[in-house]
Amino acid sequence: MRESSKRKPVLVEVDIFRDLGFDGAEGASLRIRSELMIAVQRMVDERGLTQDQAAELFGVTQPRVSDVVRGHIDKFTIDALVKMLASAGLEVDVTVSHSAVVNARR
Repeated sequence: MRESSKRKPVLVEVDIFRDLGFDGAEGASLRIRSELMIAVQRMVDERGLTQDQAAELFGVTQPRVSDVVRGHIDKFTIDALVKMLASAGLEVDVTVSHSAVVNARR
């Protein structure tokens, strides 16, 4: 196959929360919380921790870890998830950018 005929991957950004009908602020909060929860889950998996070990590391109870693993997004604030990650020695960075969507109500 010639070099020029190879297909390049295309990145498509999907905002599932907006697609589900959540407004901008609520959708952004849900997206951020979901990304933080995924980071917690990955860290637990990568370190091979039990839920009890993860709870001790995060400074929370085992049922709280279970809630993260089960994806109970409604039970967590952004602040609580950031504190859990920081307790595990992970750093959370924030990026703020302009929205490509113009709010018609402005």
